Amino acid sequence: MPIQIIVGAQWGDEGKGRIVDWFAAHADISARYNGGDNAGHTVTVGPHIFKLHLLPSGIIHPQVTAMLGNGMVINPRTLFEEMDILSQSGISTSPGRLRISYAAHLITPSHQALDKALEAARGKENIGTTGRGIGPAYTDKATRRGLRVADMLSPDFQERLGDHVAEANRTLQMNGAPALDPAPICAQYREYAERLKPYVADTSLELAVALQAGRNVLVEAAQGTLLDLDFGTYPFVTSSSTTAPGALTGLGLGLDAARSARVTGVVKAFQTRVGSGPFPTELAGDLAVRLRGTGSNPWDEYGTTTGRPRRVGWLDGVLLRYAIRINGVTELAVTKLDVLSGLENINLCTAYRRDGRTFTDLPFGPSDLGPYQPVYERFSGWKEALSEARKWEELPPAAQVYLDRLAGLAGVPIRLVSVGPERAQVVERA
Repeated sequence: MPIQIIVGAQWGDEGKGRIVDWFAAHADISARYNGGDNAGHTVTVGPHIFKLHLLPSGIIHPQVTAMLGNGMVINPRTLFEEMDILSQSGISTSPGRLRISYAAHLITPSHQALDKALEAARGKENIGTTGRGIGPAYTDKATRRGLRVADMLSPDFQERLGDHVAEANRTLQMNGAPALDPAPICAQYREYAERLKPYVADTSLELAVALQAGRNVLVEAAQGTLLDLDFGTYPFVTSSSTTAPGALTGLGLGLDAARSARVTGVVKAFQTRVGSGPFPTELAGDLAVRLRGTGSNPWDEYGTTTGRPRRVGWLDGVLLRYAIRINGVTELAVTKLDVLSGLENINLCTAYRRDGRTFTDLPFGPSDLGPYQPVYERFSGWKEALSEARKWEELPPAAQVYLDRLAGLAGVPIRLVSVGPERAQVVERA
């Protein structure tokens, strides 16, 4: 059975968690391959709202085995907090259900302190990191001085961890930040190592065996395409590969796994982003507040991880086409269509204009978007609430027109449309 990869086609926060949850009903394995607890995936099941930062969203389904791949950076404290919350809700997080790659890298308090100190040192040039230590952990990985999950099982781990803290302290003090005491960090990670030991596995091998046996493997990306380290709005990006091809290296899979892969691109019915960086279709004023929400509901446009209000704007078809090409997207899942109900008109960016020229594709990727002005098509809105729709024909005609134009612009079909935060509030188009 081919793998199915769920990727964000915007700047993250597209609603991947609930789309993963939808497909996980028929999955055997749900795997994460990049990022760390800077991700935030929300799944709503009746009165229960699960906000996951490290664990794959598919773990909510009892038949699913969850895997954390080698491409991730893992904060053990966050991991165990999530595991405990799920266990309290009756969801098993036993070693039989959760497997963690021995080659994933660890995040420590030193990484978090470095992240905050270096971001503060940038001043007005800051890039809007989450402060979770993601960048410094990937930096250590790239410079071959990182600590991996398997290292926690080694006799000399405490010594290596102490050296890691001492090295970080030198950088912290150079940036005017206080040094960290290594003793409590080492003691805490000694406890983490004991608890983590039964979960450590060669997930690459286990996935290969599962695929050979014909099991259904669902792969979950963190963040979104436009935050990819290579292909995003650099330098306002994350520190890992957020695109579908990154799933191969982030999980230790060979090219044979990709030959018949299904890639679902998740796109919000409008555009959002958190933090700094270009945003050609960004809105301000009352309309921005209308799309963002007040924050009174957990599905309003406030970061799951940071709590920061998201910047909002009209959907950008130029960036969407780019994301589809980079990922090899085969189908779309459109989320939050219900938020657009009640608007008199809806705009959709179909091209950019610069110096009298019109561009339907990006000349040199999305890094320098400042000089471009969006070209919009305007659509009539609809007044009907969408929360009860379960079939395409139950959507208002105006909503169907908007979605059909979006699919035509993207060049791939729309498979799913979410019309509310609940698990069942999805329209599936055959």
